[in-house]
Amino acid sequence: MTDSHPALRQHSPSAERNREPILAVLRDTLPATGRVLEIASGTGQHAMCFAGALPGLDWQPSDADADARASIAAWIVHEGLPNVRAPLAVDVHQPDWGVDSLDAVVCINMIHISPWSAAQALFAGASRRLVDGGVLYLYGPYKRGGAHTAPSNDAFDQQLRSRDPEWGVRDMEAVIALGASAGLVCDEPIAMPANNFSLVFRKRPGAAQV
Repeated sequence: MTDSHPALRQHSPSAERNREPILAVLRDTLPATGRVLEIASGTGQHAMCFAGALPGLDWQPSDADADARASIAAWIVHEGLPNVRAPLAVDVHQPDWGVDSLDAVVCINMIHISPWSAAQALFAGASRRLVDGGVLYLYGPYKRGGAHTAPSNDAFDQQLRSRDPEWGVRDMEAVIALGASAGLVCDEPIAMPANNFSLVFRKRPGAAQV
């Protein structure tokens, strides 16, 4: 382990708080071996935690933001994990993600901090790239039956929409339906700490590409 580029390593308190509960779900969800693409990796803390705990996986972080990619790269140097690749500049709206034939796609806290078109592009792109039976894992807050699951989520939703009207906490049912339209079937939603949920989608064998 090294302290190379400490100024570039960003720290997210929420990533510190939620990484262990998420890891517990990923242990039961992801294959023991295979290639995983993480979309919107952010600081890189999640990638370090998950790749370190799941050494059989080839972990490919990515982020559309250059500062985030610099942070991820600095974390990779700092941790020295052999199963983490250099971060890719992936924008889910673009047709080329720089990687194909994936066993899993992991996306944490993105679809509510982006327009709905990003969720649509995420599912379409994951469906094209996942092997049959491959997993798309989502984590974040959701409404259920059109209602927020906690007052704090309502306040968060209002804050997001004040920043960008196209952002906001999504209806879980709409997200599950979007997955189904892309050939990705959702397991039973998993309640997580702080009024969040894990949604685990699996690619239906022979699902038509979208």
